[in-house]
This record gives sequence, structure tokens and C-alpha cells, in this order.
Amino acid sequence: MNILILGSGGREYSIGLALKKENAHKLYFMPGNGATSDLGENIDIKDYHKLASFAKENKIDLTIVGPESPLVDGVVDIFKKENLVIFGPSKAAAQLEGSKAYMKNILKKYNIPTAGFIETSNKNEAYKFIDSMNNLPIVVKADGLCAGKGVIIAQSKEEAKQTVEDMLSGESFGEAGAKVVVEEFLDGYELSVFAICDGENYKVLPAAQDHKRVGDGDTGPNTGGMGAYAPTPLVDETIYKKIEERVIKPTLKGMQEEKAPFEGVLFIGVMVVKGEPIVLEYNVRFGDPECEILMPLIDSKVSELFYYGATKQLDKLDIKIKNKYAVGVVMASENYPYSSSAPTIISLSNIVDEELLNNSHISFAGVSRKDNKLMANGGRIAVCVGLGNSIKEARDRAYLLSSEINFDGKKFRNDIAYQALK
Repeated sequence: MNILILGSGGREYSIGLALKKENAHKLYFMPGNGATSDLGENIDIKDYHKLASFAKENKIDLTIVGPESPLVDGVVDIFKKENLVIFGPSKAAAQLEGSKAYMKNILKKYNIPTAGFIETSNKNEAYKFIDSMNNLPIVVKADGLCAGKGVIIAQSKEEAKQTVEDMLSGESFGEAGAKVVVEEFLDGYELSVFAICDGENYKVLPAAQDHKRVGDGDTGPNTGGMGAYAPTPLVDETIYKKIEERVIKPTLKGMQEEKAPFEGVLFIGVMVVKGEPIVLEYNVRFGDPECEILMPLIDSKVSELFYYGATKQLDKLDIKIKNKYAVGVVMASENYPYSSSAPTIISLSNIVDEELLNNSHISFAGVSRKDNKLMANGGRIAVCVGLGNSIKEARDRAYLLSSEINFDGKKFRNDIAYQALK
């Protein structure tokens, strides 16, 4: 197939890498990064209507949308209008991520378990709800897209009120904070669960755990993600079943009733409290870095998973998952997530250990090319992924690989997968 992948991060690189291994496709990336050009051809067409024309002219059989912004902007609707096959939700369905208020109201309307909440653009309404809350901390979320950073865990009612004021005034997150969601804090353990959906049918991938905070021991500010592992031993068949019956099925049925059938990746942020899964939030695309660890765990053709999902045929697909574990460790730039860093040259060691070669790889993200040299641009530069028969073996390989990539100011966490290895 001719396949077009939208996006420029490690998520899109890892999808491209999995497709490249099938040796059956011509890949295009828009815009891609400095390393995706090793997997296919990078193109630069930002206008979605012109991109759809490119897809028609180049006989693109399948387009895969990586990030949330094009989905919320309606790229899927534009492509479908041109009878192009594209994997991802419509603009209407993408509101599950585009608006936290919309998402929380869908959860409430279709009796999907979630934390108690209020959504408002009225400061005094938010204050009144905060004053009525019995437990601390309190969660305050900006309604719009904030690249995974629009959630504040306030340790006092005063901090919660100040956060609301900062968001509604536009000081914290601009237009994304024009409306806020205030909700109760749930005390449990968090999971990332991904369901590939075609509007009616779905396939659930192994549950993962992400590491959001920048520092070891979950310290420091939230980031886009500093590492992840899957599958997590914290999930058993009972919890998977509860998530399917109480969350995925009613969500797909509800979105059909809303005349916005959900197709694409339903990313469910779940908090498990005393054995009960409660939805924290939905995203409408793969998580990053969760995607980087899930792609190598799929033992069947990744292209079929996306194509069948995009053409309402998931009921025909038998997805196979390797009996392995994967751990991904993010290599970030020196100033991440506080500020940008100056570009610096990446040096890669020549790996000779066959075991490491066969059970690990790097998914590149914030990189460019200059004079044929790979450059670290800032932000999250790469994800070092290790596979193994145990979480420890996978983690050890990921960290061994991390020593083979170097650039000035390289920063990473040393405790990825600690939850499973206590």
C-alpha cells in the first residue's frame, strides 16, 4: 500500500517503523522529522485540502493521523469527502479530546464511571463547587487542547481557586482555558488503555502505564510523557472486562446516538480505585510514548489494524500480540519541559550486541537533519525501546540502548516501570 502518516513525533516514527518492517508499503510523512526520511518520504503540505489532493494524485491507499490537532481541525472529514481511506475520528467525534467539558458530559449522559465534576466558564460557580468538596487534592483542567499539560492537581482549595482564575483569565493556557472542569481527585493507580475502533467494533491493546512527571519518583512538573511500559501486571482479565463493558461499549453506542460514531484510537485514561475502573479522560489518538511500546508488541500486520479500522472491518481481524513486555525510556533535551534547547548533534554508537540489536530500537521524535547529521532539536528527542520476556529484561535493554545515543544535555528518568518492579 501507499501510506501517508500525519505527524512529526516518536509516535509517528514508531508507526512508520512497524509498517516499514512489513516490506510491502511506500511511506509518506507529513511533515515527519529528520529520521522519518529513513523510513519514507517527508512532504510539507500543511493545507488539508491540498494534502487530500496529494493523496489522490499519489494513490494513497491509507492515511493515518498521529496527533490530536489535525483530528480536532477536521482532517478526517476533508479526506472522507474525497473518498479517501483515513484512520481517525471525525471532527465531531474528536471533541472527546478537543473539549474536556464535552467528554465529561458524554460520560455523565451514558453512565460511564467518572469522577464527580463541574464544567463552567463562571469563576463563582467553580468557587462554589470547590467550597463544597470534602476531599483534597482537587483537579482543575483547562477545557481545550494543551498538549497534555492542562491539568493541575491543587493541594488546597485556595490553590484550586487561583488555578481556576488563572485559566479563565487566559493567563495559564490562553483560549484553551476559557472553560474549566473541576473534579474530585481519585486515589488509585492510573492506566492507559487503547481501543482501536471502527464506529461499532473494537480491538483492545495491552494496557500501559505512562510516566508523566519529569523527575525520578514522579517529581517535578508534568510533561508529554517521560517513558512507558506494557503490558502492566496491574491489570487482570476482570479489569479488562469491566473496561470493555462499562466504558468502551457504552461509549461507542453513545457516540452513535450522538450521530458522531467513533472511529480511530480511543485512548482511555483510567484510574483503578479498589478494583473499579473510573475514566479520567479520553484522548482520540495514540499516547506518546505509549505508541512506541505498543507497536512492537503487535505480532500481526499493523497495516491491517489501521486499514480495517478505517474501513469498518475490525470484526474480520484477528489481532495477535507477542508474549513479551516493552519498556520505552524518553531521551529529552536539557531544558525540557521548561524551555527550548539549542540544537545539538546526536551521536549513535554502533551496536554489536546481537541480543540488544534484535530486542531494542530507537523511535526518533524531536530531531532534524543538518549536513546529513542528525540533530536534537529540543523537547523529547527519542524513545529507547526494549523488549523482553519480563518487564525487568525489557527495561534493562531500554536503558542499555539509552547509553548508545548521546547529545549535549541529554536528560532521562532512571526509574521507568518502577511501579511494576517494586
